Amino acid sequence: MPERLAEMLLDLWTPLIILWITLPPCIYMAPMHQSPVLTSGSPLELSRLSEEQRILNRSKRGWVWNQMFVLEEFSGPEPILVGRLHTDLDPGSKKIKYILSGDGAGTIFQINDITGDIHAIKRLDREEKAEYTLTAQAVDWETNKPLEPPSEFIIKVQDINDNAPEFLNGPYHATVPEMSILGTSVTNVTATDADDPVYGNSAKLVYSILEGQPYFSIEPETAIIKTALPNMDREAKEEYLVVIQAKDMGGHSGGLSGTTTLTVTLSDVNDNPPKFAQSLYHFSIPEDVVLGTAIGRVKANDQDIGDNAQSSYDIIDGDGTALFEITSDTQAQDGIIRLRKPLDFETKKSYTLKVEAANVHIDPRFSSRGPFKDTATVKIVVEDADEPPVFSSPTYLLEVHENAALNSVIGQVTARDPDITASPIRFSIDRHTDLERQFNINADDGKITLATPLDRELSVWHNITIIATEIRVMDLGSSPSQGTSQPTTLQLDTTLKSEGYAHISVSLLAAS
Repeated sequence: MPERLAEMLLDLWTPLIILWITLPPCIYMAPMHQSPVLTSGSPLELSRLSEEQRILNRSKRGWVWNQMFVLEEFSGPEPILVGRLHTDLDPGSKKIKYILSGDGAGTIFQINDITGDIHAIKRLDREEKAEYTLTAQAVDWETNKPLEPPSEFIIKVQDINDNAPEFLNGPYHATVPEMSILGTSVTNVTATDADDPVYGNSAKLVYSILEGQPYFSIEPETAIIKTALPNMDREAKEEYLVVIQAKDMGGHSGGLSGTTTLTVTLSDVNDNPPKFAQSLYHFSIPEDVVLGTAIGRVKANDQDIGDNAQSSYDIIDGDGTALFEITSDTQAQDGIIRLRKPLDFETKKSYTLKVEAANVHIDPRFSSRGPFKDTATVKIVVEDADEPPVFSSPTYLLEVHENAALNSVIGQVTARDPDITASPIRFSIDRHTDLERQFNINADDGKITLATPLDRELSVWHNITIIATEIRVMDLGSSPSQGTSQPTTLQLDTTLKSEGYAHISVSLLAAS
């Protein structure tokens, strides 16, 4: 039963309190007289003398007062009546003068010193100043002596919806991982409204998305933005523009609104395996390529980016695993095939490798999309290089008697073309090593003969260089072509001994 009584009293008070807040209140005579003094004869003012309203008033000595209100941004041809001051000492003889002081007295608020009416003479902005504290005093009209102590009261500027919501920190940028589940939080935005957040709904904001659906949604009250579609794919679309609106008055018709933009970028996850651009690669290299030389590159493309696209490369099979290696270029994201050991065209002319590219960073959430690796075949063809002739020995030792006859054969060198073409060889003496031209060589068979007499007492040793030059078939019968050559050193012992020996220890003998 007490609860029901309280509800009835609340129902009775609510409309009276609302009426008191929304209309300009006034200061009335204290209720010590049997006949109340009214500020005007309107029914509304008469209703303010109700018992409920007097409970809200505060009595201070001879004054009866409450807060006064004035509507912001209101303007008209006449000053706005804010309220009336009245003291219970006033017998109605007009011997009392009312004086107003404090915030805006005389400049914003003006009082009729006879009636106590207070007017606002300027247009007010609550967002600039929300309330004014003033002091009222009743003095004797003739002597200006105070009839009682001054009384302080407040005039509050009542809010109207004159400010639209603003996104002070916009435009916004946010990222969310691709392939996120439905309802993943992206970010939240905040709008501000300069209107009074306490009075009415002028500053009550409701958020909505004007553009960006069906990909994203927003919670109307908190402005938390979430994904509205599952598994959005960055590789299909990476960036989205979302237009967000904040509307005051709780989102109802007639409210003011403001907008901002949010750019949402899908960040990458490793949801794509590497894939070779082609299943078969062909490379050709000369057999004399330098060890460590890069002979070719293979690349497995990955639609992901950054670390998620990084792959390592390996040779997993083939007949050239011992001769070749593959390294990963982290900048270009490809594999570089290099030579590890020398090649010989005459021994083996081609090799086949099976290479694999595998992602370095695997995300277990997407393992079902795997395997995150791919393979390709690499064919390497070895090309014949034009190799220089090879002597049967890099050095020769010949023993010769110092009294050997001129043009006698003192030794012979042999050389061959290691190429598969087996081109003919021509021999010659490097004259920089035989400035006195003491020796000759048969260009065809490599036989060395004496061109001048040798004297052991002048020189025990003679060192000359023989050059074997490869002659191409097409050049036979004409002048030698610019073939490749390989020098070798010939040491001649000028002692007397049987001729034609090679790789024999030197024995110094006197002339016979």
